[in-house]
Amino acid sequence: MVILMLGAQGTGKGTVAGMLSEKLGWPQISTGDIFRKNIKEETPLGLEANQYIAKGQLVPDEITVPMVVERLNEPDAQEGSILDGFPRNIAQAEKLDEILAQKGKKVDLVINLTSPKDEIITRILNRRVCSNQACKTTYNLTMHPPVEPGICDKCGAELLQRDDDSDKQAIQNRLDIYDEKTLPLVEFYAQKGILKTEEISEKTGRLGKDVAEDILKQIQ
Repeated sequence: MVILMLGAQGTGKGTVAGMLSEKLGWPQISTGDIFRKNIKEETPLGLEANQYIAKGQLVPDEITVPMVVERLNEPDAQEGSILDGFPRNIAQAEKLDEILAQKGKKVDLVINLTSPKDEIITRILNRRVCSNQACKTTYNLTMHPPVEPGICDKCGAELLQRDDDSDKQAIQNRLDIYDEKTLPLVEFYAQKGILKTEEISEKTGRLGKDVAEDILKQIQ
């Protein structure tokens, strides 16, 4: 089964995807993690991707798609996978359908997360991520802080703020790009009858864990 997470950065895609991954035993395939791995290893694609990420811009398809294809081919993604952050536009969605069809698979469920924009910006500025790549647990300093400041509750590794999470203008740029490039995917998947939209907001009290629990009930 292939689950796809839609939603602007800061809506809780990573949190919900992580909860589903833990319960289902399927890998959470995040383009952000793929980018950071390639950047850290200084692969040719990683160096190219970093030029865009540092400016708060989306990485072009000709760089993103080969990275995702390589990850989908790994053994742990054969039974099920949760795509977090891909596709970001119609061209990528069509390419994903093509890749999955070659494997006899398809996108089975698309979860579209929404949140008020002011909450999104605050969340991203307060987001911290475990530096241990085998853990990658995400925290929020106001909504979901670690027990010990700066330390991951699960593995004890240092928590870091991503470079692209510390600049409010870069965050706003990413949200503007999302509205322009990615929102058409909502209609694309709605027409396929596989879209489920959920709002995550402190104002309503519905958080990521609530959404994850509902989705698990639906697919198990």
